[in-house]
Amino acid sequence: MSQGGKRPSGSLGRQARGLLSRLQNLRTTHAPDAPALSLRDPWPGDPRRGARLVKAEVEFGGAVLAMPPEIFAAANATVLMRAHLHGFTWLRDLRALGTDAARSRARALVSDFMDTYPLDPQGNAPDAIGARLAAWLGHYDFFAASADDDFRQRLMHRLVQDARSLSAMLPPEVLDQRALTALKGLAAAAIAMPEHAPYLPRVLKFLGPELARQFFADGCHAERSPAAHLAALQDLTELRALLQVANVPPPAELLGAIERAAAAMRSLRHGDGGLTLFNGAKEELPSLIDLVLAQAGRARGALAPLSACGLYRIAAAKALLFIDAGPPAAPGLDRFAHAGTLGFEFSYGKERIIVNCGAAPALAGEWQAALRGTAAHSTLTIADVSSAELRETGLGRRPAHVHAVRQDFGGVHCIEANHDGWGKLFGAIHHRRLVLAETGDELLGEDLIEAKAAQPFTIRFHLHPSVTASLQQDNEAVLLRTPSGLGLRLRAEGVPIRIEESVYFGQAEPRRAEQIVLAGHQDGPQHVKWSLTRV
Repeated sequence: MSQGGKRPSGSLGRQARGLLSRLQNLRTTHAPDAPALSLRDPWPGDPRRGARLVKAEVEFGGAVLAMPPEIFAAANATVLMRAHLHGFTWLRDLRALGTDAARSRARALVSDFMDTYPLDPQGNAPDAIGARLAAWLGHYDFFAASADDDFRQRLMHRLVQDARSLSAMLPPEVLDQRALTALKGLAAAAIAMPEHAPYLPRVLKFLGPELARQFFADGCHAERSPAAHLAALQDLTELRALLQVANVPPPAELLGAIERAAAAMRSLRHGDGGLTLFNGAKEELPSLIDLVLAQAGRARGALAPLSACGLYRIAAAKALLFIDAGPPAAPGLDRFAHAGTLGFEFSYGKERIIVNCGAAPALAGEWQAALRGTAAHSTLTIADVSSAELRETGLGRRPAHVHAVRQDFGGVHCIEANHDGWGKLFGAIHHRRLVLAETGDELLGEDLIEAKAAQPFTIRFHLHPSVTASLQQDNEAVLLRTPSGLGLRLRAEGVPIRIEESVYFGQAEPRRAEQIVLAGHQDGPQHVKWSLTRV
């Protein structure tokens, strides 16, 4: 995989095809009366979010947006929220609600979209068009089959126009998972409307190179985000299902990518079945992840080692340790990237203990950036400066070198890693060593700053909201308790230890939480040993 490598330039050809498609769309063209094949969106919706949509509120990516009357022309939300609105995947939430009001709301919003001119440019992006094509065709029976003739005819005309426009945009300029969404949408249009079947070979032409470019050899998606990985696996399983409906043998590259991505998906789950919280991910519903894996056909089986992408998973008895010990995603693939290098998460059984703070990628304002910063991760921060520069579209300054070595000996699991994210600013390298005992009952850690001049630093352990913490033994240790009664003690050598407030965005709603903080001073030792031991 040429991670982050630019796709060969085809901008002139793409512009010419786009101009031709716009000219064709200006003409009145014949559209079918209805899709020739009935497609169905395979993923469950959330009736709670559907009820909010009926009340003109959309919830997505940690944000809630009150929908203004001209929502599809407005640009008063983040790019991610606007992409979500124009992609219409939220139709599954209205379908899950299943009321007459939900159906009427779906029809009204689709009608509003078709009446909107000029459209927010985000609505004409390849991924938005692809998601919309798949959503409209996948929910046609829900919102359109019982509509009047005028609505259905307008809908079919727009489907034809969007498919034509999307075909002209291929290959999409985006380098990340959104390119797969674009290909999936065009495939859905080609299969549901047989008169547009020639679009399908065009999809297959670009699919193979995308799969080779977007996935590591270990099956992990190149964005290094469990959330993006889940979305990519959903797109791939839908593509395979669409080809099967059309009696087109799925390419071997697609089948292999699904198998490897499913193995990686299993490796990105905690014991409770939810996702690890790296690079823009939330827990997500375990039932959804189970369904995606079942659709992939590999609900159970081997786990991917994830050494190529650097999201290491270490298991010992009931304990699970995850650490982000790989370079951040390359430019063009880093829209969800956090400054969380060498951050870790730890769970025991089905209970999360130490976590990262999660994400709110669709939320405007300071919270989004704060959750991406190093301080929102269970790792070390130097001088309150993040290990990577956070930009709206990705990362600027970032660790140039991240090294990790995993060793397993005598039942003990050890990972040693370092990165130079503060190299240009402070001439500093952060070294971290984590050792998990064979029983899973003890996690030993060491953090070391290698620098020409001593640096002030902070080591944070963010706790899951269900975990309670209390200082004990003259403030030299913290006792942790989980709802099941599990107890763990965190100790540290040579630095003061305290408990502070934190926040958790790993679930649908933000929750108050706590964090354990080890504060190191510039004139103190630059080497801290700590331990987390089951009581």
